[in-house]
Amino acid sequence: MAEKSKVLISGFKPFGGATLNPSELLANVLEQDQIPGVELFTVVLPVEFDRSAEILLEKVQQIQPQLVVAFGQAEGRTAITPEKIAINMDDASIPDNSGDQRRNVVIDKSGLDSYFTTLPIENMVDAMKRAGYPAEISLSAGTFVCNHIFYKLQKTLSGSNIRSGFVHLPLVAEQSSEFPGKFTMQLSEMVSATRAAIIAAANQLLNP
Repeated sequence: MAEKSKVLISGFKPFGGATLNPSELLANVLEQDQIPGVELFTVVLPVEFDRSAEILLEKVQQIQPQLVVAFGQAEGRTAITPEKIAINMDDASIPDNSGDQRRNVVIDKSGLDSYFTTLPIENMVDAMKRAGYPAEISLSAGTFVCNHIFYKLQKTLSGSNIRSGFVHLPLVAEQSSEFPGKFTMQLSEMVSATRAAIIAAANQLLNP
C-alpha cells in the first residue's frame, strides 16, 4: 500500500454576527472525503483568541500529523489565499466570540516578530490555478484570530518536521445576502480547489 500523509485541517465557527463560515463548511465536507494519498483529520475551532490556539495545538499533539493546514474566512478576497507570514500581534477591530477585543497586544513576548509558513504555498497555488480556481499568495493574515492561531502554530512547530500554515478563503455563495457586493465562491469549488492544494502539499512532502 502506498504511503499516506497524515494531514490535519482546521476551520472556524462563524463570527462577527455571520451565520456561516466557509472554513467550517469546508472542514465538514472534507471530513467525509477521500483524498488520494492523504489520511485526513479535521477540527473546527471557536473564534476565540486563546481557546482556538489551545485546541488546535492539542489536536496537533494528539495526531502528530505531517501537515497542518488551517483555514479561515476573509470576506472581500477574490481568491483562495495561502498566507506567507504570521506576525506577533493581536489587533482586532471587533471582539472575538467570547467578547475579547484585543488592541495592539503582543501574542508571545518570547517569540519572534514573525514566522513564515512551512507549507509549499507556491506549489499549492499552482495546483489550484491548474484546476481552474482563483488562487494567490497573501502577505498579510491580518491581526485577528486567524493570524493568532497561524502565529502560535508556526512558533510551536518551528524546527519540527511538521509543515504548517494558514489559508484564507473567500466568502461562500450562501453568504451573499449577508455580505452584499462581496466576491463569493461555490462551496463545491472551494472543496475541489483545496483538495488540489492539499494533494500538492502532500506530494511535495513525500517527494521533496
